This record gives sequence, C-alpha cells and structure tokens, in this order.
Amino acid sequence: MNIYSILEKIGDLNTEGSPKTRRESLFGLGSVGKSVAMAAVPVSILAAIPSVGKAANNQSITDVLNFALTLEYLEAEFYKTGLSSNVIPSEDKTIFTQISKHEDSHVAFLTTTIKALGGTPVTSPKFDFTANGAFKPFSAYGDFLALSQGFEDTGVRAYKGQAGNLISNNDVLTAALQIHSVEARHASEVRRLRMKNGMDKENKGWITGASRGTLPAPTQAIYDGEDNVTQGGVDVKTITKFSVDAITEAFDEPLTDTQTLAIAGLFIVK
Repeated sequence: MNIYSILEKIGDLNTEGSPKTRRESLFGLGSVGKSVAMAAVPVSILAAIPSVGKAANNQSITDVLNFALTLEYLEAEFYKTGLSSNVIPSEDKTIFTQISKHEDSHVAFLTTTIKALGGTPVTSPKFDFTANGAFKPFSAYGDFLALSQGFEDTGVRAYKGQAGNLISNNDVLTAALQIHSVEARHASEVRRLRMKNGMDKENKGWITGASRGTLPAPTQAIYDGEDNVTQGGVDVKTITKFSVDAITEAFDEPLTDTQTLAIAGLFIVK
C-alpha cells in the first residue's frame, strides 16, 4: 500500500462525525491500525534513490533531511514521553498513540533515506520540553496540547520551507511532501482537541492570519508571516471576494531552517 492510498483511507474516516475541510481530522484511528505503518511506505522510493543525483547534490539533500530528522526526533520523543505519563485523558490517548507511531515512522524513514544517499544521520539531541520550566507538558494537559499544536504547526511550515531545496530529487521531494501532508493532519487534529477541551474556543483546524490564539507569547514565532496575502507575486485580495482571513487560511507560509531551529531550539538542551 503506498502513502497516497493510506492518506485516502485516513481522509475517509472521521473521529468526531463532522464534515471534512482543509487539514481536518486525523483519521478513524481504530480501523486503520497496522496499515498505517509508514516506515514501510517508502520502499519503492528508497530503491530509486542511489541511482539519482551527484554526490555533491546528495550532500545538500542529506543536510535538509538531517534538519527534518532533528524535528522528527523532537516530535517522536515528545509524544513517547506524553504517552508514558498520565497527562493524556483516556478518550484522547488513541489519537496520540497513532500520531506517535507516525512520528516514529518518519524518524525511521528519514534515517534510512539519509543512509541510502550516502550520508550520516544526525543523532537525537537531548530535549527539555519544559523549556527551562516555562511549561509542564507531562503534568498539565493544556500545556501538552499547546506544545503539540506548536510543534505540528511548525513542522508543516518547516517542510514547506525546505521543499525547494529537494526539487532536484523527485523521489525525495515526493516523500517529504507526503510527510508534510501527514503533519498537517496532525496539526488539524490537535487544534480541534484544544477547541474541544475548551483551551481555545475560537480555534480551527488551520491557522488564521498570524494568530496564535490562546497559545503563550513565546509561540508567536511559529505564526509570524502567516498573514501573507501575496501568492505567486499576486495580491490575492485583488482577485477574490473572500475575506483576508479566508485567504490566509488557504495557504501555509514556509519557515526557513533558521526560523525553525530558533523555535525548536527552545526545547533542545545545549
């Protein structure tokens, strides 16, 4: 089963019984189960990797993938720790169990791909998910959801920001954009959970403008730039009757590696 088939199955399922819109709903978690073992998905992609690209080009690609791997390490460790704590209510635990499986699979895929390209995967840094005491994600569920939303929203923008650097290798680019799509589903589901749990009653399954909602001020860097209304050199306000909010909701803006690492660096132990 390829990743597109999996995503189609995911999109057909609904955790809350409401209609699907952009980024909404992760999946109907129980019935997908073992079929969403994403580490097994990219086998055909990996088979093609050694035959494409020059060594120098492979080096630049592995640099990007190692950047992505660092983010996936962060997310994988965060969810693993959350699941081993008692912070997640039983009714939400299945959701985060599935998200955790995805993140572990992303780590496995990126590690294998980097090796296939002749590179060396970076090792996982040490993380402090309290950000030096600013958060209590493994004892306060609100903090856990807040960081989860922040990490997933960051991941979506970070993958988009690196797409142009992978364009010389269609196989790797395709795989990275597939991960980008899964991260967007994670982001949507977590944002909905925060709304459902009364932590941000105005929250949607997507970002509106540069609003961080009820997230704390240090998370604003995750959302800066999302109020952009110019796409492809065109001011979208001039070609549509939709509101500015709706325009910003239709696009995710990229984050550079520098911007992304500045955000992630708050949780990385030096």
